[in-house]
Amino acid sequence: MQQFTQKRTDETNDEVWILEHLPVYTLGLNGKTEHLLNPGDIPVIQCDRGGQVTYHGPGQLVVYTLLDIKRLKLGIRQLVTLLEQAMITTLAQFDIAAVAKPEAPGVYVNDKKIGSIGIRIKNNASYHGISLNNNMDLSPFNHINTCGFKDLRVTQLADFGVNISTADLAIPVVNAINTSLKL
Repeated sequence: MQQFTQKRTDETNDEVWILEHLPVYTLGLNGKTEHLLNPGDIPVIQCDRGGQVTYHGPGQLVVYTLLDIKRLKLGIRQLVTLLEQAMITTLAQFDIAAVAKPEAPGVYVNDKKIGSIGIRIKNNASYHGISLNNNMDLSPFNHINTCGFKDLRVTQLADFGVNISTADLAIPVVNAINTSLKL
């Protein structure tokens, strides 16, 4: 992502990368190790996205948005809102009522976090992106202060009876992002 962003020009097409990570904790630029309570054998990686500490693992949809925000005429807050709304729109398709919280970026259902955002902007381009908990082992979140918040609990689509592969979940999320960007 960093190389792609550094090498891009005004003519470079935007890209969206869809993936699942092996188990890993990531610390954002302002991440404090005090929020790593007991990482055990799960690797901890310092990265250059915004935000504190989070967990990524199998069963979680990760969507990296490599966008020229200047060309798209988007500010940083607009991009965050767009990404939150893409997750909210997708969850609504499964009858899950979710909300965004301006004081704590991400997406929440019944005060539990289901979707996270961590982006970085360089040279008017974004990278990193979002993660949406689908059907995963949530126990590693118990070993961190998720996103730097003590006692923040997490949830996932499977907790609401949704049974969908992570690859299939990517389709409505990416469609919602594309629709918002008018791509």
